[in-house]
Amino acid sequence: MPKISKVILDTAEHHPLHKDWLKLAKALSQELGAELEVISEDYVFAMEHGETDDLGMAWLPQLFARLEDGSVRLILSRYPFDPHSAKPNEQLALEEARRRVQEISQ
Repeated sequence: MPKISKVILDTAEHHPLHKDWLKLAKALSQELGAELEVISEDYVFAMEHGETDDLGMAWLPQLFARLEDGSVRLILSRYPFDPHSAKPNEQLALEEARRRVQEISQ
């Protein structure tokens, strides 16, 4: 499987968790030694490569990996919340992103 060459965050600055997603993307790209690209509200990109609803519409933010072969794979489309506090959980997000990266890299 090709190596991850770039982490791509397709985000919306007005989203309440924008800063959390950005922090996650930066941490993951540093951990992987990959370039980080932040794109703003590219719904076509998200529809082509990410998760969509039953009508085919994408939501943002979503986090992706571009592989050395040029393909794009989804890493995360929903930011995890702590089941006890119902608040966004930075550690759970990083763990889930790492798990998905491992799946992509196999």
